[in-house]
Amino acid sequence: MKKSVTFKSNGLDVKGDLYVPDDYQAGQKLPAIVVSHPFGGVKEQTAGLYAQKLCMKGNVTLAFDASYQGESAGEPRFLEDPFARAEDIRSAVSYLTTVDEVDPARIGALGICASGGYVPFTAATDHRIKAVATVSAADMGSLFRDGLGGNGDAELRDGLLEAAAQDRTDQAHGKPARLEHIVPDTPAEVTEDTPTLYAEGTDYYRTPRAQHPNAKNWYVVAGLDRIMAYGSYDHVDLISPRPLLMIAGTRADTKYFSEQAYAQAKEPKELYLIDGATHIDLYDKPEYVTPAVERLDAFFDKHLAPA
Repeated sequence: MKKSVTFKSNGLDVKGDLYVPDDYQAGQKLPAIVVSHPFGGVKEQTAGLYAQKLCMKGNVTLAFDASYQGESAGEPRFLEDPFARAEDIRSAVSYLTTVDEVDPARIGALGICASGGYVPFTAATDHRIKAVATVSAADMGSLFRDGLGGNGDAELRDGLLEAAAQDRTDQAHGKPARLEHIVPDTPAEVTEDTPTLYAEGTDYYRTPRAQHPNAKNWYVVAGLDRIMAYGSYDHVDLISPRPLLMIAGTRADTKYFSEQAYAQAKEPKELYLIDGATHIDLYDKPEYVTPAVERLDAFFDKHLAPA
């Protein structure tokens, strides 16, 4: 069963899809999992896919659109604010504690891509999240500060921050927010030099494979100063003694984010690598999503079990 729900985050209306197992019996209190989407994504894409599959395993799940994105409220549209994203996750947990079908002591969270940074960041200081998992995790702060693979340069970083500052000034003078594409907007814009993450991102987001009218491939340039001030895993050690599972593909050009976070985290922790998968493969390809879901199911089943 799926129903559309609305909850508040920082005063904004956030829209979500709540999934309840078809065999739910009245009076049951089930474990619940918040599922948070990638940078530029919406709840109808990979977050919704994982939410549906984990619901079929017996969990109540909630996939939602981040503030400023998708069907959720917030201006300017397409703002990516890591700190607002963290508040959205906290607010999603708060909402789940009010749902009749949910045991509020058995709530976990799953983050995909950028949310594979936002979820651990949030869980570090929100003890209501009893089990923390990621798929194709990425630290957006590092990605923009340091470049993919850490190969960026100070001149490029400073140029982005100058652009963010100018966008703030322009908005103060009544101009609309400056928008830039997240990945190449069409397959024709992908070149042989485009990193796999962005080339495959175009194939996922900008073709019939997973294209959705609410995921328009924009971000607000003014938000870059907030993104660069953020670090996904600065306090990942605070998740312990709650468990952390990080899933990544062996061919993912973002795998190093999961490896670095895993190294910084304390037990109990697990890094689960799926052979042959790239970052985007884990979004929707059955041969990679299936083993990821099986591992997630075992993880949440164990750590969200009744006391």
